[in-house]
Amino acid sequence: MNFSSPLARGVLVSRYKRFFADVALDDGTQITAHCPNPGAMLGLNTPGLRAWVSASSDPKRKLAHTLELVEADGGLVGINTMRPNRLVAEALAADSIPELAGYAIHRREVKYGANSRVDFLLEAPSRAPCWLEVKNCHLSRTKGLAEFPDCVAARSLKHLGDLEAMVAEGDRAVVLFVVQRTDCEMFTACHELDPTFALGLDHAADAGVEVLIYACAVAVDGVSITRRIRWSR
Repeated sequence: MNFSSPLARGVLVSRYKRFFADVALDDGTQITAHCPNPGAMLGLNTPGLRAWVSASSDPKRKLAHTLELVEADGGLVGINTMRPNRLVAEALAADSIPELAGYAIHRREVKYGANSRVDFLLEAPSRAPCWLEVKNCHLSRTKGLAEFPDCVAARSLKHLGDLEAMVAEGDRAVVLFVVQRTDCEMFTACHELDPTFALGLDHAADAGVEVLIYACAVAVDGVSITRRIRWSR
């Protein structure tokens, strides 16, 4: 996934009210950018971090800029939680995720479960449907270890239950964590910040929901899914 135009570089001044971030750009201007991330952004919201924002020419937008990347722990981290679905869509089209390759049809936002919409429904002749939920991951508090979630994730827990129900009906179900950083080799559910979700992920896996974790290459010109990393239960 390439950014549609070059990102502007600056310094994070403040992230507040979850969806706002003040950034001092390198050209001397200060902007308020949309911060498309409802999580806590632990370790990624510290004033003074190098940051990159995209710009939109849409006159209907209240904020013209969007916070996309911050530099932390010696590398770039993608904080835009809207990006992983696009990353996965591109990877599915290219069959670059081996575990999810070979499906002819990739449908998005299909209703299922208890008033939910699945991120992707993968279909192919002579194969059971595959219900795929995508989760963004950017938390790392220990070198090499990615964690999810970074705050209580009740909605994500509900999705795990929906996926379990599809497995019970004889379909395939997958939860895919997209780690928008380059410095992690292992993933774990964060028991400390949301023990209920961590237990729920174990329960879903034991019920037949497949758990995949893929890390990304992150650069100022784009982000792409690159490699699978290990889940430590």
